[in-house]
Amino acid sequence: MTAPAFINMYQQLIAEPSISALDPQLNMSNYSTIELLAAWCENLGFQVEITELDSAPGKFNLLAKRGEGEGGLMLAGHTDTVPFDDSRWSYDPFKLSEVDNKLYGLGSIDMKGFFAFVIEAIKQLDTQGAKQAKPIMILATADEETTMAGAQEVAKHQSLKPEFCVIGEPTDMVPVFTHKGHMSTAIRVTGRSGHSSDPARGLNAIEVMHKIIAKLLQLKDTLKNKYSIEHFAIPYPTLNLGHIHGGDNANRICGCCELHLDIRPLPGLSIQELQLLLLEAVKPINDEYPNSVAVIDLHDPIPAFTGTTDSALVKLAEAVSGEQAIAVNYCTEAPFLQQLGCETIVMGPGSIEQAHQPDEFLAMEKIKPSQEKITQLINELCFKTKKAT
Repeated sequence: MTAPAFINMYQQLIAEPSISALDPQLNMSNYSTIELLAAWCENLGFQVEITELDSAPGKFNLLAKRGEGEGGLMLAGHTDTVPFDDSRWSYDPFKLSEVDNKLYGLGSIDMKGFFAFVIEAIKQLDTQGAKQAKPIMILATADEETTMAGAQEVAKHQSLKPEFCVIGEPTDMVPVFTHKGHMSTAIRVTGRSGHSSDPARGLNAIEVMHKIIAKLLQLKDTLKNKYSIEHFAIPYPTLNLGHIHGGDNANRICGCCELHLDIRPLPGLSIQELQLLLLEAVKPINDEYPNSVAVIDLHDPIPAFTGTTDSALVKLAEAVSGEQAIAVNYCTEAPFLQQLGCETIVMGPGSIEQAHQPDEFLAMEKIKPSQEKITQLINELCFKTKKAT
């Protein structure tokens, strides 16, 4: 018995809801998706290990391995998807819909579909009689879209030592050798509420937040002017004021105001340094209004992924894809999986422009060339055959 046909795998993966969200009402287990992958991997002769996350009960990682010895290639992806707004989807998010030469479905490119490509590639190589020479590992993680807890726990795996790692996020099969990190932070101002007719009897948290925002905009300019890496389309760290709420009535002094912001650090700018810059920016306001300002991580910060353009894996990926490796502004599990000591790239089917969008889709004309490149990459790194067909 072997894995199902490519499109059938795609259909089954999309049909298993596995949303991860910080809102408990939206958050789901990914176990049904993991079970699917485990069965397909076992049918191809992989030894499969399923592990429940210590930090997120009900969420699971899968590590499948075929072949003995050191090194080899790990093909990695996450099994979770973002939540969706049903009113903005034209199709059922949990049913693979083929319309106008596109495959629609939640996770079609971000990134459940990658597993179908990988398993199909291994099936093809086995059918061709190619002899495996190096270990192949398939890693499927949980909660990439929220905390990246799955990848962080894998990074602590003492005995997992692949030589190479390819993370199949949607890059249109262009290799990515470096990317920015991600910090989501809340700044909470606690004032004193009271009647608006007597401002002196309260402390208006909105007014205090106004002063903080001025400091944050200065920090935004500092980051733009002080740090730069030319590889990136946006060469500096970005700071975005994304969400603010406070107060409850026009005739009441606002007692609490909270601002959520997003910062994208460059490689070389550590999370610790960035957190210090943020604390320094708000310190004068906290000194003026003692103990009124709190800075809170909304989730564990994700460091930037630092790679090089001259690694063996990057050079091979460039040769296979016909594309020069690039830097991107979004972030992935790469900085955590890189901790295993492996050369790491991000490279997978589908366009990042479709990620987190209503009516997410994979363009069908990209299936064949993407499949050929993934198969060639696996062949070059793990099999003795010189060229995959």
